[in-house]
Amino acid sequence: MKANDKDDQYVGARQGDLVQYINNLSLASQRTEAEIARLEQTRDALRSDTRSRRTAVERAQQQADTLGILAGTVPVVGSGVRVTVTDEKGGVGSNQLLEGLEELRDAGAEAIELNNRVRVVAQSSLKDVDGGVLVDGKVLRAPYVIEAIGSPHDLATALDFKGGFIDEVQRADVDGTVQVQESDKVEISTVVEPAAPQYAQPGATG
Repeated sequence: MKANDKDDQYVGARQGDLVQYINNLSLASQRTEAEIARLEQTRDALRSDTRSRRTAVERAQQQADTLGILAGTVPVVGSGVRVTVTDEKGGVGSNQLLEGLEELRDAGAEAIELNNRVRVVAQSSLKDVDGGVLVDGKVLRAPYVIEAIGSPHDLATALDFKGGFIDEVQRADVDGTVQVQESDKVEISTVVEPAAPQYAQPGATG
């Protein structure tokens, strides 16, 4: 009934009034469309900002994880090798172990652990002591177990070449033995406590 009354209002209106009605409707429609467009832009901007923040957070976390692995401050798990060095006559020392660690690093080892007690990092030091090897303040004794995460094939191959780690350990005057086991899952749980820098501090670049 009300719709019919409204139609009757338009039927009886003058042409000028009808033009004004149409103009008013057109302006209202334009304002509505402009508001919709503004709201859509705001929505898209918010979505983009949220995605950017999420991406930035994810990238920062990935960088932190990578640095933590390389610095030895987080436990890690992955494919790699388990190297067992037996030394019944005490001939294996820091020189042999250091050579093996360097060969593993050169072959792409991303994390290394000795005897489930020491996480080997770039700053690690080895020194011969009575009955074993001192590694970062901890005395390790044979058998020495080196666990390394990386490509199992590449790591195993790096240790087994003429004049390399295995040959060095099994020399007649050293008389040790080496067993290399490739594995899909090597777990390294020991970590290094990061030391606070004494002199360096963040600075602006450029």
